[in-house]
Amino acid sequence: MLQRYCSLKAPRKLLGRTQLAFLSQTPIIFSSTLSPSPSSLAPRVPISLFKECRSLAAAKRIHQQVLVQGLTFYHLNDVVSVYISCNATCQAIALLERTPPSAAPVSSWNALIQRSVRFSPLHDALHLYYKMKKLGCSPDCYTFPFVIKACGEIPSLRLGGLLFARMTNDFSMRPNAVSLVNVLPGSAALGSLPLGRQVHGFAVRNGLFEDVFVGNALVDMYAKCGVTDEASKVFKRMRERDVVSWNAMVTGYAQAGEFDEALSLFEEMGEENVECNIVTWTAVIAAYAQRERGYEALDVFHKMRNSGLEPNVVTLISLLSGCACVGALPQGKETHCYAIKRLLNMDSMEPGDDLMIMNGLIDMYTKCKELQIARTIFDSVKIEDRNVVTWTAMIGGYAQHGDANEAIDLFSLMMQQTFTSPNAFTISCILMACSHLGALRIGEQVHSYVLRNRFGPSLLFVDNCLIDMYSKSGNVDAARTVFNNMKERNSVSWTSLMAGYGMHGRGADALQIFDQMRGAGLAPDGVTFVVVLYACSHAGMVEHGMRYFNNMKKEFGVVPFVEHYACMVDLLGRAGRLEEAKKLIEDMPMEPTSIVWIALLGACRIHANVELGEYAASRLSRLESQDDGTYILLSNIYAGARRWKDVSNIRSLMQYSGVQKKPGCSWVQGKKGVVTFYAGDWSHPQSQEIYELLSDLIKCIKALGYVPETNFALHDVDDEEKGDFLFEHSEKLALAYAILTSTAGATIRITKNLRVCGDCHTVFTYVSQSVDNEILLRDSSRFHHFKNGSCSCNGYW
Repeated sequence: MLQRYCSLKAPRKLLGRTQLAFLSQTPIIFSSTLSPSPSSLAPRVPISLFKECRSLAAAKRIHQQVLVQGLTFYHLNDVVSVYISCNATCQAIALLERTPPSAAPVSSWNALIQRSVRFSPLHDALHLYYKMKKLGCSPDCYTFPFVIKACGEIPSLRLGGLLFARMTNDFSMRPNAVSLVNVLPGSAALGSLPLGRQVHGFAVRNGLFEDVFVGNALVDMYAKCGVTDEASKVFKRMRERDVVSWNAMVTGYAQAGEFDEALSLFEEMGEENVECNIVTWTAVIAAYAQRERGYEALDVFHKMRNSGLEPNVVTLISLLSGCACVGALPQGKETHCYAIKRLLNMDSMEPGDDLMIMNGLIDMYTKCKELQIARTIFDSVKIEDRNVVTWTAMIGGYAQHGDANEAIDLFSLMMQQTFTSPNAFTISCILMACSHLGALRIGEQVHSYVLRNRFGPSLLFVDNCLIDMYSKSGNVDAARTVFNNMKERNSVSWTSLMAGYGMHGRGADALQIFDQMRGAGLAPDGVTFVVVLYACSHAGMVEHGMRYFNNMKKEFGVVPFVEHYACMVDLLGRAGRLEEAKKLIEDMPMEPTSIVWIALLGACRIHANVELGEYAASRLSRLESQDDGTYILLSNIYAGARRWKDVSNIRSLMQYSGVQKKPGCSWVQGKKGVVTFYAGDWSHPQSQEIYELLSDLIKCIKALGYVPETNFALHDVDDEEKGDFLFEHSEKLALAYAILTSTAGATIRITKNLRVCGDCHTVFTYVSQSVDNEILLRDSSRFHHFKNGSCSCNGYW
């Protein structure tokens, strides 16, 4: 190719092969001065020569050719463009620095600034702008849109406002419609409504508003600045609209969370016979998905396909989100197949698009509880290619629907083996996993990370998760400390702390927080009252609970839902007022659901009311409830009454119906991680020591007055064998292990997945007299703090 270039005629003699070889190996020396010669004497190098350049070496040779022929002035723009196309911006800048301002075209600087906005750190664009001015080259109306866009991305409102002011004050570079169309996205990126309005006013004063492209840019700017009402006014005043106008408005509504308006405008587009493009369809699908109306999103997708349009990456991600929110696994798998056939691994995909789809698939499968498929996809992504969304989707899936331990392990792997930093959503997911496990130590480590790395606007969200974690991990006082230190609180903050106090049986503290919440001007809603009634129930505050329930509607305007009636049935039932609880159910203005009858059945279990328990169980059977808890509660009621034949019938019915009893297990946080025990468990390496210590503890507390409550051994055997069954309960094994491995005075923290056994509760109470440790037991219902022979529940559990 170089030989063909050498055939060009020049005012000097033709370059020979020796000279060419020399030039190809010699470093470029930029001329310090450029003396433009008359165009009549300067033959031009063919433009194809520059267009065909593909490497930096070739670019340097072309530059040498131009220098040798004395054509630098005429080909300066072309040479700069070649260097830019080869990512050799340093050579382009060096060339412009050695060029007199009068000879350096502003278009070359504009090209460099534009490239910097697209590919380089945005501050580089501003440095180029200042360098250009320092060298005496004046910007034009095409320079400022790129600079303002850089200010928007950084962001820098002050600089953006000063670049626009300079542009409008200089008559020689007054912006035209094209300039405004380039400036307005910068204003949108800045989130600068004042600057956007300034541009809008300039457009109106200078007769540029009627341009459809300017109108579209204004609609987009107002929408992205969060003022959709202003965007709508511009949209309605536009004399001419195209599909971009409609798209900007629909997308703006969707992004602002105004989904009803977005969907209404989408329907209006159909009435106006405006042909939707992929942007419109995608915005509507996303709107439905974000409102958790996944099936409507799927319906719109099918209509889009019937119109002949093919989805893009954003469409598929929005569709996967729609499938995830409603658990539409079959449709999610169909979308997965489509992605494999039509998009994944295609050369036409932009960098990062395949990862976005993989992230969407992981999120969809985890929310549809197909964690193994999600993990397979996760593992197929190279560890260096995963971003924070990839990790968060998988960690969140484990935390919400799978194995909390696996979530913690994955988070540890992310922190140790990658350079990916967690975001607020990652932190919330790992705190959720800690809440499920009661893993206080890990939760405290995450809290330390949060304190070292502030999360800005997301900190409120993270703080609320910390309150929940500390409450569910047994340290409600730490939750209160987090609450007290919050600079900003919302209703979730107050409700989470109230729930924490209720969980720990501190009803008076929960009601105090409720009063403070009202004093802060926050109106309680239905969720707040569920928490208040729950707190009253677990603290035995029957009269307080009844007063709040009766005043919900007339004092606070909150109509009681089924959940509130279930709380009241639980409140009355725990207090032994079973007939009142039954009467409340009969007077309900809506049909009682399973949670109401389960609350009554649980109360019947506590107070050994067989007849009413059978009644509640029969109502549950009409609702076709397949919850194992229903069968277990009734079986326990029969066992307590020594009706062993009925116990056997219940178990046979469970087997016939395919209902499996959830195995009870307890876990304790040890020095080397979480240790789990099941009833009669001998799998632990220290089992012999555990059982020996437990035997010694039982002997010790029997001397203090403990008598095994054999009615909790739900087997038709003699009392001695029942004692053996009670001896092997998982929470007792966890307690013995914790005492064996804990230091004196350290708090013992045990979690059980089911309600604690009554005999175990008694054992824990007696053991707390004999050891220096406070024993903290969390079951499926609440927390129990055992210390000095008493429990915080006061019998309400």
